[in-house]
Amino acid sequence: MKNFVFSALFLLSALGLKAQEVSVGMDFYNRYVFRGVDFGNAPSLQPSLEFSAGGFTLGAWGAYSTGFGGDGAFAEADLYTSYAFDFGLSLGLTSYYYPGTSWFETAEGSSSHALELNLGYELGQFAFAGNYMINDSRDGAGAEGQDLYFEVGYSASLFDVFVGAGDGWHTTEGSFQVVNVGVAATKELALTEQFSLPLSGAVILNPNTEQLHLVFGLSF
Repeated sequence: MKNFVFSALFLLSALGLKAQEVSVGMDFYNRYVFRGVDFGNAPSLQPSLEFSAGGFTLGAWGAYSTGFGGDGAFAEADLYTSYAFDFGLSLGLTSYYYPGTSWFETAEGSSSHALELNLGYELGQFAFAGNYMINDSRDGAGAEGQDLYFEVGYSASLFDVFVGAGDGWHTTEGSFQVVNVGVAATKELALTEQFSLPLSGAVILNPNTEQLHLVFGLSF
């Protein structure tokens, strides 16, 4: 995990720090559904902090259940870095961490971080993503390693559609299955003539768990 932080800092210095931007955000969702799976069974607060310079991005993102769902609290605190090229390709690395375990635990098999390589490509209205888990954290973060997840999305004028499939910790049996099929849309919720909030919604079906999710959120 230390290598993740040091590598990101090295990239920051190498970029020359031109066209810098820092963004801070907070989303509130009725549910946190990630790749077709409901985490927390409760409304979720999702803070974010992101630094960008040119095509490089370094950020932190979290999800904290409010505990209103009856299944106890769920918390997640991730670090990520990525680089987006001008021709639509992006490469990244994400560290998934769930508070309650030591952040400094990095041993093979018990690491508290699930490290995932991220590949994305946008072509017109289509978006393609491929993800690969590079470490074994089965007794820590919960991924055995070599877990795969692929997703294809299409953006229409009024809504987006997507289909995702994976194996490992994405499915109940560990085999490769379709887990994330949905339709999503966004709109501006006007509160006054000068102020509005982005409102997003999605209908998500997970054929593997046979569950349907309705997810709605506000961004601040």
